[in-house]
Amino acid sequence: MDKKIDEAEFIIFDTETTGLNPEAGDRIVELAAIRWRAGKEIAQFETFIDPKRPIQDAAFEVNRITPQMLQNAPEAKDVMPRFLAFIQDACICSYNAAFDLGFINSELKRLGLVLPKESMVVDILRMARRLLPGLERYALWFVAEKMGATHMQEHRALSDVKLTLEVFEKFLVRLKPKGVLDTLHLVSLFGVNSELWEEVNGQKIAKIQEAIDLGLAIRIQYLSNAMVALSERQVVPKEVTRDKGRAYLIGHCCLRNEERTFRVDNIISLEIVKAGK
Repeated sequence: MDKKIDEAEFIIFDTETTGLNPEAGDRIVELAAIRWRAGKEIAQFETFIDPKRPIQDAAFEVNRITPQMLQNAPEAKDVMPRFLAFIQDACICSYNAAFDLGFINSELKRLGLVLPKESMVVDILRMARRLLPGLERYALWFVAEKMGATHMQEHRALSDVKLTLEVFEKFLVRLKPKGVLDTLHLVSLFGVNSELWEEVNGQKIAKIQEAIDLGLAIRIQYLSNAMVALSERQVVPKEVTRDKGRAYLIGHCCLRNEERTFRVDNIISLEIVKAGK
């Protein structure tokens, strides 16, 4: 399913909810998405959803969705199959994906449905934290303001999707000269811990381990944590370790002539070579 970013289709989506915790029974009340490719909007998805429960006061203070607005709204059982069809074969993106996906997965589970295992999920909040390190805050409106976005955040699903898409487009422009050119790069760098994310990084770890077993070096294209520039390095790998859910390569960096630690998900490409070649 890997494609060049310029050729891939992306779904930018957002939810408004009755509260903050789907595990406690909170539900989606509004769901919106835009299907987008190469700077052009292909289609929109927007609907209220009858949550079958009241909206909490704190949630209402944010989204201002009233019971009257939900009159005659379809139920999740009618909306979620249509949403699955809408996002098919696209890379799924949202701002704070863990939150929105938690609600999407909760609604799907109620219906005996799941997201396809091969789904690519990119967190635009994670992009913001890595591309704009050191901001005072990472609320969508604040990041959008720093990026010079023109849309306003209204805490309604479709308007927030449009704002998120504008920020996403600006981030892609920043990533292109760094060599982030395809969807697997995006998933590796900014994906949530989905099965595909684990598979992508698992393939890198397997190749690193192969080089260790053969006593060979690897040539990598690497983005630093600050995401400043792409560098090419030759590394003699020693081991792969894990810490807080992340995998790290420890090895001798020939560029720096010292032992260094590299985040595996920051490795854009990797090939096995003879040491010193």
